[in-house]
Amino acid sequence: MLALGKLLELTLAGHEPSAKIQLTPDGTRLRWLDEGALEVTPPAARDNGLDLLLSAGVHGNETAPIELLDRLLRGIARNELHPAARILFLFGNPEAMRRGERYIEQDLNRLFSGRHEQSSGFEAIRACDLEHLAATFFGKQTGRTRLHYDLHTAIRGSKIEQFALYPWQEGRAHSRRELERLRAAGIEAVLLQNKSSITFSAYTYAQLGAEAFTLELGKARAFGQNELVNLDLLENALHALIEGREVISGEPTLDGLQLFAVSREVIKHSDSFQLHLPADIENFTELEPGYLLAEDIADSRWMVEEKGARIIFPNPKVKNGLRAAILIVPDDGAGLA
Repeated sequence: MLALGKLLELTLAGHEPSAKIQLTPDGTRLRWLDEGALEVTPPAARDNGLDLLLSAGVHGNETAPIELLDRLLRGIARNELHPAARILFLFGNPEAMRRGERYIEQDLNRLFSGRHEQSSGFEAIRACDLEHLAATFFGKQTGRTRLHYDLHTAIRGSKIEQFALYPWQEGRAHSRRELERLRAAGIEAVLLQNKSSITFSAYTYAQLGAEAFTLELGKARAFGQNELVNLDLLENALHALIEGREVISGEPTLDGLQLFAVSREVIKHSDSFQLHLPADIENFTELEPGYLLAEDIADSRWMVEEKGARIIFPNPKVKNGLRAAILIVPDDGAGLA
């Protein structure tokens, strides 16, 4: 196997490879770009026009998707997978990965779309680097398809284990075809966002014109302890996508895929913030109308008003000014294109 196929091993060891470019027997080029960053280029005759960005480890303790990208890259380096797409593999937060921590100083996935310019420290620098790597990879070429999957696992359990967040941009409709692709890959639900965000996938969607998704793939566990996280459907779908074997049906069907929309975000304004939820509450837990969800300074209160409301990403420990929870409601998909 080519040494560059061991990108995860190199990243965890903090080593820079001596050889920056290697070729597989079928002519696929592997090029090391930076710590945790490797570009794969297929032979020109096999290039199908897809630019695929696969990222994981933006939170360093989310190991199941990191291990998935490692398997994909090793398959390419062994000449077992034969790419028809250009691919950029990114391990987002190498130092946090080495420490087995979610982040070092601050949440990297809240520092994109310019937010890193308002901050400092390790993660702020890394967010800037990741933006540059993504922008350079997608480049200015026209006529190519841009797709980004940012793979995560959640810090808590979920009633819907594998789900996606679809970013928003003014004047741009969410794609039914992309949702069908996710459904076939084992994604059970999609949250259709309705405002701009500062996550990595929101950056590539709004600033670089990619179809982009944050994929939540189960609960965060340590390396080697992901037997309970079944990513077989996603892994098979990525194999087909990488090799250009994906079968596109005539009319996309979303049967079995649950759609949700953001109703409200709960923002933590002060150290007095209280989130009135059990510490072990699962994502997608339904809350009854009239439930007192949270309280903060100046007698501010969040009451559940929406019928069928569910909670995702509750976290009262976020920094002041950041989102402490999201209330979502079912969506009928009427706005899909």
